Amino acid sequence: MDETTPSRTALFEEHRPHLRAVAYRMLGSITEAEDALQEAWLRYDRTDTSEVTNPGGWLTTVVSRVCLNLLRDRAQRREDPLEPGTGIPDPLLGREGVVDPEQEVLLADSVGLALMVVLESLSPAERVAFVLHDLFAVPFEEIAPLIEKTSAATRQLASRARRKVQGQAPAPDRDLGRQRTAVDAFFAAARTGDLDGLLAVLDPDVVLRSDGGSVLARHTVVLTGAATVAGQAALWGTLSPFARPALVNGTAGAVVIGDNGRALSIMAFTVVDGSISSIEVIADQERLAAMDLSAFH
Repeated sequence: MDETTPSRTALFEEHRPHLRAVAYRMLGSITEAEDALQEAWLRYDRTDTSEVTNPGGWLTTVVSRVCLNLLRDRAQRREDPLEPGTGIPDPLLGREGVVDPEQEVLLADSVGLALMVVLESLSPAERVAFVLHDLFAVPFEEIAPLIEKTSAATRQLASRARRKVQGQAPAPDRDLGRQRTAVDAFFAAARTGDLDGLLAVLDPDVVLRSDGGSVLARHTVVLTGAATVAGQAALWGTLSPFARPALVNGTAGAVVIGDNGRALSIMAFTVVDGSISSIEVIADQERLAAMDLSAFH
């Protein structure tokens, strides 16, 4: 090996942030994304890649294949379709004004939690085609062999996935300040039980999804419509004093920490044209306990 040629380990580490971003979008699980990267490293380490001219593209294909297999295994294990709201992926948490280079790579594209929820509803092939083409600009000709489809069929899969995404997860306002204004207005109205104030900040067709948990006292929750979501004003009012500003997948959200220091929920908001169009709530205590929320205490 030429002295100027990076070692295999160094080359893999160079591409790790990009590969982790691909795996997270594919799987919606930070732990599974890391597992996929470990499997990709093992395959890379035992493969002769001396003829590979584009190591980044080669590694992306390997990681995508590992993720596709994991997605197919998930689908086969699942006897019943996902109940609405149960497919809320792992959130990426950050503090406003604090730069995290690793998260910046993960969030290079719009991957708000609402979008990640919709990705959970796609078939494995749809998800791979959409993520690789629409989020990472991989040509259909390179995706097709991976999912064992023709280029034309792959294009159709990505198009179908795109329609689902655009219909159910509109792109949020890019202005973080505008997002935060809407979220702050939501909690301010909730704190005083101002139903009109809640209705004013919620999109008429707002969707709330929750994985359940003790905070919401039920298993699966999907609420639709501003009146229905605002009707939970008593609950929002209870949580509001404990809501701490957070970035959830790059958008304005909140981590709710009780006065005993126990995490009660994580709330992600999608703000479109100044109104809240969706709210994702993670309240499952096992999931919350496994997350590092020390930055919000």
